Amino acid sequence: MRTESTGAIGLVLARPARLLGVEPFFMEFIAGIEERLAERDLSVLLHVVADHEAEITAYRRWATRGLVDAVVVVNPVLDDPRPAVLESLALPAVVVGDSSLPCVRTDHAGPVAAALGHLLDLGHRRIARVTGPSSLSHTRARTTALLEGCAAAGIEPVVVEGDYSEEAGAKLTTSLLTGPEPPTAILYDNDVMAVAGLAAAAELGVPVPARLSLVAWDDSTLCRLASPALTTMSVDVHQFGVSVAESLLELVDGVPVAQRWSPTARYVPRGTTAPAGSPDPVHRTKIG
Repeated sequence: MRTESTGAIGLVLARPARLLGVEPFFMEFIAGIEERLAERDLSVLLHVVADHEAEITAYRRWATRGLVDAVVVVNPVLDDPRPAVLESLALPAVVVGDSSLPCVRTDHAGPVAAALGHLLDLGHRRIARVTGPSSLSHTRARTTALLEGCAAAGIEPVVVEGDYSEEAGAKLTTSLLTGPEPPTAILYDNDVMAVAGLAAAAELGVPVPARLSLVAWDDSTLCRLASPALTTMSVDVHQFGVSVAESLLELVDGVPVAQRWSPTARYVPRGTTAPAGSPDPVHRTKIG
């Protein structure tokens, strides 16, 4: 541990910079971290790079120059090389996800099971999921939970991979809805793809929710401003960031880092879900 604080916590995001301007999650997440760190006169040093190789290069540079007290590692992947590199650099880190390093864990399986349960209760049997990148550990965990839940219900979902972008949401939704057996319900891995999916359904003349139910993830303002407003798995992303900051402060203080979990995603029904085959919004209101 350094005896003198740098006044900064590092966060490297390995993702296309164009997505940061439209995806609300990370901005709200960082705001939660900064809110708590500001109480200790610490700030977030944010760096956006193309891939994990560039991310690791940034860690090496920060460690050599002593630019940060600790770092936040997001989006763990299978056989993730970053924890070992950070340990070799003696650069303190909090991982957002399961790790041997101090971490803030998330229950991915429970919320997927909850979302699926609501869709099954509404009578949906042709269910699709538009995911984030399959290399991400949380994507894999959500997909596994969906496959297991659907298998228990005697159905087989369709899973297609996106990249969290508007383009992916529109393209993949269009492909699903123009296929030989279009789904009656689609579960998305973020808000942006869900909003784009809603627009794609409208362009195809597929009424939502009378013929198609949509469920987003995270519940940003985008979901509430959509027309109809999107049903979502709602996550308190700001509090998520605060929890990560609490672990960071314990880490830089040299005290044991408590085990923490992110806020659990909860199902918030709005205007994009209805019973399968529901003929009109009036009928849906009476049932719901």
